Amino acid sequence: MSIPHIAILDDEPEIRQVLSSALQDAGFHTTTYARATEFEAALKRTTPDVCLVDLGLPDRDGLALVHRLALESGATIIIISGRAQVQDRVTGLELGADDYIIKPFDPAEVVARIRARLRKPGTQPEARNTRAQFNGWTAEFDRYVLIDKDAREIPISHAEGEVLRLFLDSPKRLISRNQMLDALGGTAGESFDRAMDVRISRLRTKLNEDPRNPRLIKTIYGAGYIFLGNVTWG
Repeated sequence: MSIPHIAILDDEPEIRQVLSSALQDAGFHTTTYARATEFEAALKRTTPDVCLVDLGLPDRDGLALVHRLALESGATIIIISGRAQVQDRVTGLELGADDYIIKPFDPAEVVARIRARLRKPGTQPEARNTRAQFNGWTAEFDRYVLIDKDAREIPISHAEGEVLRLFLDSPKRLISRNQMLDALGGTAGESFDRAMDVRISRLRTKLNEDPRNPRLIKTIYGAGYIFLGNVTWG
């Protein structure tokens, strides 16, 4: 199995050095970037497994960059920012980030969060089915798109794709918040719960679900969620 590649985008040299050293010591391969333009140019050549993105960039709006990465890259996206307001964290998650770490941070926590986000051995995309059909929809996880019955393609983020795959792997079975935490990684608490709410809401919107009476992703209040579709893999 290849060594996971972590891309670090931050305009502060000290932050880049601290993160790169901690991640390399933990066995990851890293590349660092001070500006969004050089980071975006590198993405045209290769896709990292994880992107660590600071929001306070000198040449690009950080949140807009996160949103584009979520739609186009397929990488796990973790925001690292000094913006500590709850609304900043919520906005980052709504735009497609997988996690949000507030500066100042403990490098060991960053390493732990990345390890939690990366898939376990044997569950890499190339070792799993990447295409599923359900209720007139097709999900292609190698490209992170949903395809409707009229062949229209709707992009989904890496974070949304992880949640959708979890549902499609266990249709018509209750999935609790604790099971989602175990399967998807993260830190228990309000931030994780909010992230799941945001991703499920976005998936429902993309699946043309009625938010007041969804047909596919049902909320079982106080227990979790059930996906009611008929799923065929392959």
